[in-house]
Amino acid sequence: MTQAQHFEFLIVGGGISGIGAAITLRRMGITDFAILEKSDSLGGTWRDNSYPGCACDVPSGLYSYSFAPNPEWTRLFAGQEEIRRYIDRTAAEHGVDAHVRLGTEMTRAEWDESSRRWIVETSAGTFTANSVVAAAGPWNEPLTPDIPGLDTFTGEVFHSSRWNHAYDLTGKRVAVVGTGASAVQFVPAIQPEVERLHLYQRTAQWVLPKPDHYVPRIERWAMRRIPGAHRALRSIEYTIMEALGVGFRNPWILRVVQQIGRAQLRAQVRDPELRKALTPDYTLGCKRLLLSNTYYPALTEPNVEVHANAVSAVRGNIVIGADGSEREVDAIIFGTGFHILDMPIGSKVFDGGGRSLDDHWKGSPQAYLGTTVAGFPNAYVLLGPALGTGHTSAFMILEAQLEYMAKAIAAARDGGWTRMETRPEVQAAFNAEVQQALATTVYNAGGCQSYFLDVNGRNSFNWPWSTDRMRTRLGEFDERAYETSTDLPTEMVTR
Repeated sequence: MTQAQHFEFLIVGGGISGIGAAITLRRMGITDFAILEKSDSLGGTWRDNSYPGCACDVPSGLYSYSFAPNPEWTRLFAGQEEIRRYIDRTAAEHGVDAHVRLGTEMTRAEWDESSRRWIVETSAGTFTANSVVAAAGPWNEPLTPDIPGLDTFTGEVFHSSRWNHAYDLTGKRVAVVGTGASAVQFVPAIQPEVERLHLYQRTAQWVLPKPDHYVPRIERWAMRRIPGAHRALRSIEYTIMEALGVGFRNPWILRVVQQIGRAQLRAQVRDPELRKALTPDYTLGCKRLLLSNTYYPALTEPNVEVHANAVSAVRGNIVIGADGSEREVDAIIFGTGFHILDMPIGSKVFDGGGRSLDDHWKGSPQAYLGTTVAGFPNAYVLLGPALGTGHTSAFMILEAQLEYMAKAIAAARDGGWTRMETRPEVQAAFNAEVQQALATTVYNAGGCQSYFLDVNGRNSFNWPWSTDRMRTRLGEFDERAYETSTDLPTEMVTR
């Protein structure tokens, strides 16, 4: 029997989290690790989401690693292709590529107490590791609603994150199901091409103007050449986003800010009936913040029909709305988001007793500081539960976690720990604190149902405080929060 290849660390996922983790390890002088990436290239969500109009919705200066600034962004809010090039370039420049195992999907990971190792089964064989880093992220597995009769549809069906570029939408009748962040971007991009676009909107969204613009060459030159210029821009963007973040903790502020969205809606949608259908009945920020200058104008075009209800069924090539309306279409595109809090990885990672993350969480994901999970030694979760915000960049959250992970690894090495596990009472106390603070935020008190809430109605997604507080909290590693051991693995003791 072939012995499984062993690494000190295994990183699951080759998106911005996995690449960031790899760079962190290399900076610590650790090179005995591998990245397991199920696809044929790096990039994660920015590889998968290539739909027309795809772009980030936070300023580009913040949407990058602080240790790899990019003065070459051509737009204030960069597009998908540019972001993916940045990710690939950063990985190559920091020596990450040599550690990547492409086409290697993790199917099961289980902690083995006797050997003090993780046993990781993949599509390319079995590996073992002292520690694992779960970097698959929450925007990984597309969520497609279970619509009766969808299997009878005779046309083209795909999710926005699995865009079929081989299918020509020109002159087609298209049903778009869902009106979240992806749809707000791709609907204006495809509207001029299609013969007819039927938009099925279960819930109206707040859409604010997007202050996007082309970045002139002279400005990019200044970012490259003037010392501190890029750092100053990033600081300004951070301050603006943090100011907005105050509103998420004080919903009355966002009720004032949402008047900007209301004014844009009034200015861009003249039809009172359509405007009424597009007007949300909850506080801005309760759902993910959306930015667009082109979404509302696209919906007023004569080839677009907005259905202010869900799809109830499909019969052949007929889409049936919840109001009973029937529309014949050639294609159905789902802009319905992802398995955010019911992440598929939850059913694939097991503790030493054979219980999965799903078994532990029972529908409500929990971690300590969003990074380590009681019952799962020597493991880290990146972009984990209770760390999401409505106002800042995923890179800001990720780097706070990576600093914490680095300090934990350093402490484990200095202490000779073979095992490090979050104390259950510490995790419980942290999550109780989070839940108490969330109660008055717009996420919980804004009057909507969002992907921030799990199947139990609990907000398992959001961080209720400022990004500064997150960085401070994760900037300190307290070993008293962990049960640690320096015992040698049983197999080494008995040799």
